[in-house]
Order: sequence, then C-alpha cells, then structure tokens
Amino acid sequence: MSDKNIPFTNYLPDIVAPEEEEESYVDYFYDEPGSAPGTLNIEEDATPSTIVLIDYTESKATRKVLPTPDACHPYLESQSVSWVDVQGLGSEAVLQRLGDVFKLHPLLLEDIVNVPQRPKVEDYESQLVIIAWMVMLNEEKEDPDDEAFISEQVSFVLSQNYLLTVQEEPKHDSFDRVRDRIRFNKGTIRKYKADYLAYALIDAIIDGFFPVLEEYGEQIENLENEVVANPTPKTLGKIYKIRRDLLALRRAIWPQRTAINNLIRDGSDLITPEVRIYLRDCYDHAIQVLDMVETYRELAAGLMDVYLSSVSNRMNEVMKLLTVISTIFIPLTFVVGVYGMNFNPERSPWNMPELNWYWGYPMVWLVMIAIALSLIFLFWRRGWFENFSSVDED
Repeated sequence: MSDKNIPFTNYLPDIVAPEEEEESYVDYFYDEPGSAPGTLNIEEDATPSTIVLIDYTESKATRKVLPTPDACHPYLESQSVSWVDVQGLGSEAVLQRLGDVFKLHPLLLEDIVNVPQRPKVEDYESQLVIIAWMVMLNEEKEDPDDEAFISEQVSFVLSQNYLLTVQEEPKHDSFDRVRDRIRFNKGTIRKYKADYLAYALIDAIIDGFFPVLEEYGEQIENLENEVVANPTPKTLGKIYKIRRDLLALRRAIWPQRTAINNLIRDGSDLITPEVRIYLRDCYDHAIQVLDMVETYRELAAGLMDVYLSSVSNRMNEVMKLLTVISTIFIPLTFVVGVYGMNFNPERSPWNMPELNWYWGYPMVWLVMIAIALSLIFLFWRRGWFENFSSVDED
C-alpha cells in the first residue's frame, strides 16, 4: 500500500531488537538489600532506548522519532493528544532525562526501569501510573520446545494531554492495530483524549492473551490423544511445560485484572466517566482470560492424572502378559525338573521306571503340550487376552 495518502510523517519501520531468551515465569524484581530508593538497574543486554511520538487530533496525525527526551517538551501541554512510546530500557541517561522532562517520581521511574514489576495502578495526582504485562505469540518459533509466547512489561504514565508508555524492547508489541486506528482515523479514537488511548492500549494487551490461550488449547487437545494412545516420558515433559507456562500466564493476568478493577472502582480525575465504561468491557475480557487460564490449568492437571493412569494400565498389561507366560511354564518347568533328577532305575524299581519306556520321551512332550494348551484355554475363557493389543502398540 502506498504511503502518499497517509497523514503520518517520518513513518519509520520498526526497529528490530536482538533476539533474547524469554522466561517462562514472571520473576518480579526486588531491590538489593540496602540499596537507595529510586536506584535504576539497567541490564547489560537491554535494547537502547528509542522515543517514538504519535501526536494527533481529530483532523490529523503525525508520527516521528524524537532524538532526545527534551524534544518532548512542546507536546506536554499541547491541545493535541501525544503518545510518547519509549522502546527499550538500555539507555540510563535517556531514561533519567525522561524522568526529569515528565517530572516522574524517582520511585515511579524505578518501577518503570527495574523490570519485571507486579501489574498495578498508582495515582500520583497529576499522573496516573499503570504497569501491565503484555504477552504475544512467538511467531519466530521453529522448534517445538521453544517458548510459545513472549512476555514483556509495559508501563503507562497518563496525564491530561499525553500518554507515556515504556516497553522493554521494540521488536514485539500488541499495539499495531491501535496505531493503525490512529493512522487511518478508524473508529472514534481520535475524537477522545489520552485516557481513551490508554484504554485502547490496555484492551489490546488483554486481547493479546486470547491467541496465546488458543495455542495452548490446541496443545492440550493434542496431548490428550497422546496421553491415552502412547504416553512416553517425553509426553510427561510436555505436560510439565504447559503447566509451567499456564502458571506464568496466570501470574500475568491475575494482578492485571485487579489493576483494571481498581481503575473502575476508585476512579481518577484523569479518566472520564465515559472511558470508565469502556474499562468495564476491558475488565470483562480480563475475567474471561483468567477463566480460560484456570480451565486449561485444570485440564493440564487432569492430563497428569491420565498420564499416570495410562502408564499404570500399560504396566499392568505387561505384568499380566508376563504372568500368563510364567504360569504356563511353571508346570512345564516342574515336569522337566522331575525328569532331570539323577536317579538310577537299575538300583530300584521305584527309581523312575518310565525312563526305560519306549514312548517315554514323546509321552512327556504330549503331557507338557496338553498342560500348556489347557492353561491357555483357561486364560482365554477368563478373558485375560483381551487387552494385550495395547501392549503391542509400541
């Protein structure tokens, strides 16, 4: 599609960040004992910070990359809506200056930079702070053992005329549709203020959970067939991985639901009553996501029980087969054991006189075959051979 009719200027492609290994659990950040409040901890492999501005009114919209945080000054008090999106947490000087420009409390800046933090909402009078967790499908997944989703922290600082968002890295996010709505003036987003933009982004974050959960729903369905038909130790590893990932999703969505509820219940002067109604729909989506996560966790726990039962049943079938074979050979072993004793028939007429019979050897074979066939017939009549087919599937 040509960009000549698009009302954005300096529309630059997304910056690709280096590939990072994602974590399955959300391990919340904690300060080192004795560290000063407001201390920033920048990870060595963090992506350098890039400041992307989207400024819009109902009639026009502009997108540009700002060279420094000081370039944000003209947009802080403008009548337009300014979305300042900081992508990457690898530049301490940029982040410190950003805190000065936007007059962020040191503890607030610490929560933004020192990730991960627990999702929450805090009111700083002229600013409303929202910390959320965003998850997305891992589109670059090549190996089945790779993580199915990518997660990162997104921080919102809402004021009267601007919205500041801070992401861990610029490569992945769930905001493309919101950007397109602003870019092409779809819907009513450009008719509202910054609080509606914050709602739209939070709603995009919550909706981003659904594709991830659909992926896990398909994995659980495939595992159900595998657990019943052919359970292996590898199957057990898959079940543990799903349970671990679902726990990570639960830890991400549970406090997020509480944070959205606090926005609706406690309110804020920066959020209009009309936008608060939209947040109710967002809260409903969060409840739906949480219900799906809990349902899948119960299914995964059930898969573990089915796996153990299936392995136990297969072991019982193997033991039954071995028992049948052993039972058939026990009387045969007794017969050959008796005739394997070293008694001399010439010393006494009672010392195995049948050893001198002309048909003694064939008679012993006939007796052993008759015993074996009789036992096989008995076990067949009792139905002991009905379930042996499941043992042969491997």
